[in-house]
Amino acid sequence: MQLRRKARLTTLLILLAVCAVFISDARSQNTVSTGVPFLLIGPNSRFAGMGETGTGIADDATAMHWNPAGLGFQTQGTEINFTHSPWLAGLGLSDLFYDYLSAKKYVKSINGTIGIDLTYLNIGDVITTDEFGNKTGKDYKAYEMAFAVGYGTQISKQFSVGVVARLIYSRLSPNDLQVGNEKGTGTAFDASFDLAGLWKPSKGAKFLKDKFSLGFNLSNMGPKITYVDADQADPLPTNLRIGFGYKIFKNEGNDLTLTLDVSKLLVNREGTVADPFYKAMFTSWKGGLDGILSSLQTSVGMEYWYGSPKLIALRGGYFYEDPSNGNRRFITLGAGIRYSLYGFDFSYITGTEDNHPLANTLRFGLLVNF
Repeated sequence: MQLRRKARLTTLLILLAVCAVFISDARSQNTVSTGVPFLLIGPNSRFAGMGETGTGIADDATAMHWNPAGLGFQTQGTEINFTHSPWLAGLGLSDLFYDYLSAKKYVKSINGTIGIDLTYLNIGDVITTDEFGNKTGKDYKAYEMAFAVGYGTQISKQFSVGVVARLIYSRLSPNDLQVGNEKGTGTAFDASFDLAGLWKPSKGAKFLKDKFSLGFNLSNMGPKITYVDADQADPLPTNLRIGFGYKIFKNEGNDLTLTLDVSKLLVNREGTVADPFYKAMFTSWKGGLDGILSSLQTSVGMEYWYGSPKLIALRGGYFYEDPSNGNRRFITLGAGIRYSLYGFDFSYITGTEDNHPLANTLRFGLLVNF
């Protein structure tokens, strides 16, 4: 029975790698596996509709994920933002879904904006059996979640910084497991933090002033996560994102913005041994120029708003990943509407290479500003 449970845990770990898809394509020979890859999922439907970009914009409560420094420029009011997605529809698993809840509030006394978020990935019900295939009656629900608190503040009129602290809980299996001489469960706790910055020039060259923005987010830095064997602990998906935003035009009733994000997974793993995050931030840049370029994920997007104040949005984007490092390539579409204090957004992935499980993925988002 222990061997069967071990197999169940292994299956779940593989499924989670697919869920994050930053590390998922079976054909890839250079992808690197990590623990809790759900932390890499782009959470909200707005930026998902823009090709999975948002690091250079980060102008709502979901800045907690894309770029917490964006909180520093949000000096008005309070926002609650919620996203739901039936995850990986291509796998045909009806009980697999992803939820994300974030909120932000400007606090004048601390000269900055506080943010919180809760991420939840429901993996579904797992049926346990013995070595003969008989049900044991010890079925359970597998899921992963993370809770984070962030803070962003402007250190000048043009530049802000942000930080996030996060607690992570992964419940792949509550049952006792044995791997070699090691005993434990498929349940683990961990913690991580993010550091970010955002530059939005408000003076200088005319083509930059109040049009251009540049941000970075170094996320998921923390100790390895351990389920059973501490010697084979999995690294967190430490990730570097750099993003640009450029406002093509803005006038009464029309607003068009272009975006670009480039990201890299900062994980270096040889077999079952992985460098700690503070070392992998340097050792993961390997393979020469070709190796580094092939390890980057690139996405571009656009967002058009009509109305004054903003009323209806149309969005589109394209995501690209090198064939040697995942090979995801897909177009995203999205739309949104704002009325009074409320907003609704949705996004759709039109298709992926070789019928990838991400094909036809939908995200639905609701937000309230007050």
